[in-house]
Amino acid sequence: MLNTVHHDGPGAVPLLIAHGLFGSARNWGVVAKKLSETRPVITVDMRNHADSPWFDTHSYEDMAADLAQVMDRPMDVLGHSMGGKAAMVLAVQHPDLVNKLIVGDIAPVGYSHSQNGLIAAMRSVDLSQISTRAEAKAQLGAQAPGVAEFLLQSLDMKDRRWRLNLDVLEAEMDKIIGFPQISGSFEGQTLFLSGGASDYVTPDHRPAIKALFPQARFAKIPGAGHWLHAEKPREFIGSVMAFLGTQ
Repeated sequence: MLNTVHHDGPGAVPLLIAHGLFGSARNWGVVAKKLSETRPVITVDMRNHADSPWFDTHSYEDMAADLAQVMDRPMDVLGHSMGGKAAMVLAVQHPDLVNKLIVGDIAPVGYSHSQNGLIAAMRSVDLSQISTRAEAKAQLGAQAPGVAEFLLQSLDMKDRRWRLNLDVLEAEMDKIIGFPQISGSFEGQTLFLSGGASDYVTPDHRPAIKALFPQARFAKIPGAGHWLHAEKPREFIGSVMAFLGTQ
């Protein structure tokens, strides 16, 4: 079963949060704590990440089943990027478990941007020769702003290892950047919340979204990129709270 972190809060309907590729429940700590002022919040480490078990597969069907396993009642579900795709599959395949759905900056489509370059960068770090995160960052090489810092959150300095199953994530990358063929639809309230400066969700994606999520609504956070929850946390939290309401 997935590792979970619980943030106690008022209300009867918990919010389950699924992180993106190379992330962890810990990445969502600040957001989860704030959201827990109005509802219980559960964050998870997805399979092959952080403190959750490592498996030989990393499909969205598997990830959706993992999420369903930790849900003992219907919940609101928030997923970002990879976690957003897993949340979409969960909602379509297990609609009885999902109350409201929020999808963070991703669409139910295949993308072409493999993340294996970042896996190669992590593998290039000589873990036997580093004593600080700054030394590890230098070995990661040139990365987009904030990316190195994000990756280093998954580096266990004490045990000198990455808390990511890099072999399986690399082998399953086509599945991660893709999206499975699934039948059915989720008829519940759904919010596709995107970064205004991101190109992950475009008008061209709306037919695919509406086919699976007929009640989908769309909103953008101005000035935010793909990591909208980290770049604009106040605006992100406000949008989530407004959509979920008081329960």
